[in-house]
Amino acid sequence: MSLIDATLRNDSRIDAFGLFTGQVGWAANNVLFYVKGGAAVTADRFRQFDVPGGFVVATTGDDTRWGAVVGAGLEFGFAPNWSAGVEYNHLFMQDRTHTFVDTTGAFFGTDRIRQDVDLVTVRVNYRWGGPVIAKY
Repeated sequence: MSLIDATLRNDSRIDAFGLFTGQVGWAANNVLFYVKGGAAVTADRFRQFDVPGGFVVATTGDDTRWGAVVGAGLEFGFAPNWSAGVEYNHLFMQDRTHTFVDTTGAFFGTDRIRQDVDLVTVRVNYRWGGPVIAKY
């Protein structure tokens, strides 16, 4: 809901994101603990809807944001060539002021939008191949 007009609802959407990171970790037997950091990029869209009617009244169009990312994870090898992991990342995408235009392209208003993202990934991995052992 908009603080200025209760009949409007703000909608923020991340259509895509990318992470460019490096990581450093510590392995103990078949468990790997790691931390990571780097850059993040998101492709965003911001819209305002009319609450009673449910239709779009204003939009900003597409926006690309760059920011930073930090994270931590754990990976566990449970069988030959198989592992499972969980990872948490926080994307610092900063504040930005956006100009909204209505459906005719006329100025509708501006809004300062803060968009930090929390991302949790759970995965299962299979490693193809492996070390080659010579047979004689």
